[in-house]
Amino acid sequence: MSKHIAIAGAGIGGMITALLLKKQGFNVSIYEKEKQAGGRLSFVEREGYRIDKGPTIVLLPEMLKSILDEAGVPVDAWEMLGLETLYSINFKDGKKYRKFKDKEKQLKELSQEFPGEEEGFKQYMEEMKANFEIGQSSFLEKSFTRKRDFWTGKNMTSLIRLKAYQSTKKISGFYFKDERLREAYSLQTLYIGGHPQTAPAMYSLIPYSEHEHGIHYIKGGYASLVKVLTDTLEQKGIPLYVDSKVEDIKKINGRVESIQVRGRTIDVDGLVWNGDFPTAAHLLNDKRNYEPSSGCVLFYFGIDGVYEESDVHQFFMGGDFERHMKEVFEEKKVPTDPSFYAFNPALIDFTLAPEGKSTLYVLVPVPSGSHIDWSQEQGFLDKMLKNIEARAFPGLSEKMEWMEVRTPNDAEQDGLFQGGSFGIAPSLFQSGVFRPQAKPTALENVYATGASVHPGGGIPIVMQSAKLAANQIILDFAQHSSTKDVNLNDRLNESISTL
Repeated sequence: MSKHIAIAGAGIGGMITALLLKKQGFNVSIYEKEKQAGGRLSFVEREGYRIDKGPTIVLLPEMLKSILDEAGVPVDAWEMLGLETLYSINFKDGKKYRKFKDKEKQLKELSQEFPGEEEGFKQYMEEMKANFEIGQSSFLEKSFTRKRDFWTGKNMTSLIRLKAYQSTKKISGFYFKDERLREAYSLQTLYIGGHPQTAPAMYSLIPYSEHEHGIHYIKGGYASLVKVLTDTLEQKGIPLYVDSKVEDIKKINGRVESIQVRGRTIDVDGLVWNGDFPTAAHLLNDKRNYEPSSGCVLFYFGIDGVYEESDVHQFFMGGDFERHMKEVFEEKKVPTDPSFYAFNPALIDFTLAPEGKSTLYVLVPVPSGSHIDWSQEQGFLDKMLKNIEARAFPGLSEKMEWMEVRTPNDAEQDGLFQGGSFGIAPSLFQSGVFRPQAKPTALENVYATGASVHPGGGIPIVMQSAKLAANQIILDFAQHSSTKDVNLNDRLNESISTL
């Protein structure tokens, strides 16, 4: 219990790691550079309005519930709602395709909007079910701190079965003939900042999971989990220090001995890094070059009224989605005709705005990196605002009471690697064993959790990375203790034999 594990960062990964370690008797403390906990989970709040600043789509509900329960979070402290209509996809040619949790409703939607594609969907769901089980047990729930644990015959067979060498977009073409449906079952790589044309096919399990496990909503907003977790930290006696950046670390003989926080030296037995991992490379002796995920331009609105006719989640496709993706990931330039995502939570949660009013959120995928000065791109922002009003929310300019815009430049200032919104990109050579692991460097007692760490981005997946980090720490310290006990017994036996 005397072992002190310091956690740099109070994002969801850092807080979950702290709770899991405290449960095993570790002495844990958290140091957060911002004035509040939560990391990517936070709210935009203004004049009685509140809306999630970051993630809005809740996937893998059972994983989320299971890890919160394991961490000791009270089940009655938060509420999750399932959506029957997952979302709608609005194509520029006027076609609208809705996704449903119910399989029969989905088949009916396909027969109406894309007749002849029903059998492909059935085959997709059947084959992806088996693939999901393989992916979950072989990759999602395992850490690859020892590289040889990844390069096994069983894993190689699994990777071939998952067609990991092919792209998510190409896999969708095995099941669907219409190009619009191929986009509808590959655009989900954007949830984690990945290019549908290059992200490995294992990420095809995301659109499958939407149908199989559903899309959910946390009552009060996704970021309401932050208070739930900070309350639990307080109940468990875990100190959380805000406005307390880990500025430096002292390393001796391949171990971290202490950290520097606001000019104070704090001795540690272990360190967990929960900041965006590439930003800590200089501190942790990591010399790898990483590719950032895509960035986002985000619009937040306070609205007089409620758009009752929309869905909670909507996608609006540009005229050429492939062109949009090329501009974001290859040409790295401001998109000409971008697709965008819209979130209208007032349809299921009236607590987010004053009575009769609502909040809206719109996300536009754009390149990461500081080479674009978004303060000089007012023309693009004005064009997007008109597009949002024309396609998603008619009369927006008259109903809007306030608007806030965030760009990759803001994200980079907040500490996100090159302004990417989702950690490092989920490309083939930044996935699985190639991604930073729970034990990410040669430093013996340094660990990591977060969106840039295996298994990847998305709140439940980051929570899984926290679980992997906690498990690695528990294992390492148990082995260290056993080694000390063996050495002590050896010395004791030597003393007895001498006598």
